[in-house]
Amino acid sequence: MASIRVGTAPDSWGVWFPDDPKQVPGTRFLDEAAAAGYEWIELGPYGYLPTNPLQLRDELESRGLRLSAGSVSERLHQPNSWDAVWSQVTDVAALTAALGGQHVVVLPEMWRDLYTGAALEPGELTPAQWRAKTTGVDRLGKAMFEEYGVRLQYHPHADSHVDTEENITRLLESTDPEFVSLCLDTGHVAYCGGDNLAVIERHPDRIGYLHLKQVNPEVMAKVQAENLPFSEAVVLGAMTEPPLGVPELPPLLEAVARLGVDVFAIVEQDMYPAPPDAPLPIAQRTRAYLGGCGVHSLCFAEAPAGR
Repeated sequence: MASIRVGTAPDSWGVWFPDDPKQVPGTRFLDEAAAAGYEWIELGPYGYLPTNPLQLRDELESRGLRLSAGSVSERLHQPNSWDAVWSQVTDVAALTAALGGQHVVVLPEMWRDLYTGAALEPGELTPAQWRAKTTGVDRLGKAMFEEYGVRLQYHPHADSHVDTEENITRLLESTDPEFVSLCLDTGHVAYCGGDNLAVIERHPDRIGYLHLKQVNPEVMAKVQAENLPFSEAVVLGAMTEPPLGVPELPPLLEAVARLGVDVFAIVEQDMYPAPPDAPLPIAQRTRAYLGGCGVHSLCFAEAPAGR
């Protein structure tokens, strides 16, 4: 029977970087993810959790945790970028596979600086850059699967070149469904003005992974009016715990359940920096909320076979 298996990620503890004094230690994240009742987690930034597979396995097993995915970023629209991207992927994919994870979430690098919000390059790609990105993503997905047995789940992101519903469709229509699936991040789609249900309905065979989050409409109105960068929007509380924001999650979960596929749904609430004592109670409330959403295939145990 198809299932939506719910987990959490370091992002919900305010973790954006491998090492940062504003972040809680990895051991605290693991302790609190388990205490909140989750079984599945993501790696977060490579190096935040132990990169030695045996050490990481011990850390997870001692807390009853399991790994759903790792994550990397790509800039394959840029010339001569393959080697740097692949080097990052090999580290993450190897560690993910060693821990039994079957997915790597791939995010487009932002065209705005994450610290300052300054523009690093134009916000729109040329047709040639789009071709370079999509052919590069195809190559990446195929290589990841053939080398490590992990599936590429492409994650649209605010302030990146794959952000809006239109650009999501453009990327999916230009890539091979055998090797490239969509990590539907409900918060980022809403942040960029998209309709999550429409994405599911338009691309049902490409939904391979979920990130569950909501946005605060009042904060988003300010972000849009003032063209604020994503990092500043997060500080203002653009991402909020459910059910306080949009989109509504029960209809989305029901729509995914009707697809009849096994899929992970990883809870993320972008918070950086996060007060150290804030994430755990939010994680507990969010898990309780999701547990009460009434989606029959929603569960918190056992790994799917992958897609």
